[in-house]
Amino acid sequence: MHKRKGAVPLQYAIHIVLALVVLLPLAFALVSSLRPLDEIFRYMSPVSWRTFIPTHITFDAYVSLFTERGFGRIFFNTFYVSAVNVLVGLIVASMAAFGFVYFSFRGQSFLFLLVLLTFMIPFEVIAIPLYSLVDKLGWIDTYSGIIIPGIANGLVIFLYRQFFLDLPKALIESARIDGASWFKIYAGIIMPLCKPVSVSAGLLIFIHQWESFMWPLIATRSKDYKVIQVALSDFITEFATYWNEMFAGAVIAVIIPVIVLLPLQRYFVNGIANTGSKE
Repeated sequence: MHKRKGAVPLQYAIHIVLALVVLLPLAFALVSSLRPLDEIFRYMSPVSWRTFIPTHITFDAYVSLFTERGFGRIFFNTFYVSAVNVLVGLIVASMAAFGFVYFSFRGQSFLFLLVLLTFMIPFEVIAIPLYSLVDKLGWIDTYSGIIIPGIANGLVIFLYRQFFLDLPKALIESARIDGASWFKIYAGIIMPLCKPVSVSAGLLIFIHQWESFMWPLIATRSKDYKVIQVALSDFITEFATYWNEMFAGAVIAVIIPVIVLLPLQRYFVNGIANTGSKE
């Protein structure tokens, strides 16, 4: 009992240290975004209360983002690309998983193995051939070029497949006996039961797309289709680095996924936890 009582304060201390490691850089970024450019690193050495509490608060960096940097368009592009990826990606992934679970066809195991490989292979390996394909289709510097390559997500297909395997087979058999079509079974019976895994998969797609940098950088050339992660690199120029605007953009880029994740975290955890490994 004494060992257990002694372990509790130690666990709290470890959690506090880990929280500080994560939150202090975010706090510094938030504070720096509210400071004039020439004051950002003035109080870095030695570290004092002024390092994390601004003496002169200004919102000029945030105003500049939307009035001079065009962050309104950038924010719309990022949210639009992420939202379309979520909506279409969930439909494609769930239908693919439905086919893997409820249909038998030649080469099924091999095809599912290829699906698993898609989220195990680093994106850098396929970046060049993917760019060549998208370029031939005429999708470079278009929404289609950014969105379509990310719609089919192997990890999301895997999550749906594992969830479908845990559903009772008698439910499907009863529906088939009653004359229900496969589409009605999918849309009217299976998908309404998939709320936890759909929320988890949707959040995975949204966060992955929101934080995507390499592919939007490769697939776009003009400012009309620039997303927020690519736009953050524009604050480093040959002659100066606009740290306050960069921190302001980074704060916005972090806050949006947090706002989306926090209300849905219960479903997210349940969806991941309840996705078993049944074969």
